[in-house]
Amino acid sequence: MPMRIGTLMPPFDGATEWVNGLPSSSSPKSQPGLTLIHFWSLSCGTCKENLPRVAQWREAYRDRGLRVVAIHMPRYPADMDLDAVRRAIAGAGITEPCAIDNEHKLRDGFLNEQGYVPAYYLFHADNQLRAFAAGERGLDVIAPSLNRLLGALQATAV
Repeated sequence: MPMRIGTLMPPFDGATEWVNGLPSSSSPKSQPGLTLIHFWSLSCGTCKENLPRVAQWREAYRDRGLRVVAIHMPRYPADMDLDAVRRAIAGAGITEPCAIDNEHKLRDGFLNEQGYVPAYYLFHADNQLRAFAAGERGLDVIAPSLNRLLGALQATAV
């Protein structure tokens, strides 16, 4: 069963490796703002097409409270080549912390049982899931929730 709105963000335990450092906390508790978790895979063309937009959001909304965490989830044995994944991270401009999930422990923790990539999870400062979307149009689906929640954060900060 997929993760439901209101579910607490699972810990980032179980990553095979981290690239670009760890998230500000290996336990997402008490993080201000919003957290966008995006699952992607080396063999996913749609993921590669959407990565620039994720990077654009990361840069544009960082000062408004958005943090981004990438999770590389292999779909095929070739996707487990760590050197190829590191090259893809560098080539795609992924500067946020990126977990390598070669054992699918994070996939399981986020209840991504179908192995959707790309998949996007948006968590509020209260660590509750506020939006989820997957697939080619996933960013379009999650964008209204991101804008609404960023606006609410800004209103409470004034």
